[in-house]
Amino acid sequence: MLRVNDVAFETTEKRTKRSILHDISFSVRSGELLVITGPNGSGKSTLAKIIAGIEKPTAGKIIFDGQDLSEKDCTERAKSGIAYSFQQPVHFKGLTVADLLNIATGGTKPEPSYYLKKVGLEPEKYLDREVNNSLSGGELKRIEIASVLARKAPLTIFDEPEAGIDLWSFRNLMKVFKSLHSSGDRRAMIIISHQRRIMELADRILILKDGKIQKQGASAMILSEMEDAA
Repeated sequence: MLRVNDVAFETTEKRTKRSILHDISFSVRSGELLVITGPNGSGKSTLAKIIAGIEKPTAGKIIFDGQDLSEKDCTERAKSGIAYSFQQPVHFKGLTVADLLNIATGGTKPEPSYYLKKVGLEPEKYLDREVNNSLSGGELKRIEIASVLARKAPLTIFDEPEAGIDLWSFRNLMKVFKSLHSSGDRRAMIIISHQRRIMELADRILILKDGKIQKQGASAMILSEMEDAA
């Protein structure tokens, strides 16, 4: 479904080039759950944004469903079937939760209430609320995840979905990921996360360090090696 080929990313700060990612290559199959993990500053979020088209790589290609999307922006990639959940949710002044979810579903069933319940929010309390600062960080996070779920994209990227949510919300989120992964509809997921419980759900784990792939493989093998190294 997805192939990331020799992706590199550089920034220029005060006329000095800084390399963030170096020759990153991997693939994701239909229905697969891949967790990308690694130390802070290893390039995980940058890689996720490159796949989603939010950032443009310095070199390399993004191939999705047989199409070269390397020159496509985030809007075009969204239309192609790649959904993205930000680490810090976006605010939408003047847009209600119901509006946001209706846009995500395209007016099809299930209705918005279904997706709010999926992330542990009571529809009657949230559908008419604006997606703005009146909502807590945890509420915004769950609403954004609900909107991503409502899109039913072939590939969904979650950038540290556990950030800013409480323990109860995290448990609910785990149920959502388990349900999605076991649904049999062949939707793939990439989750950027440090959380071991999320890693345990994965088919494969990819570890980034200093902008390079340090290791990738079956989740059971990687988790065992992480335990041995601890």
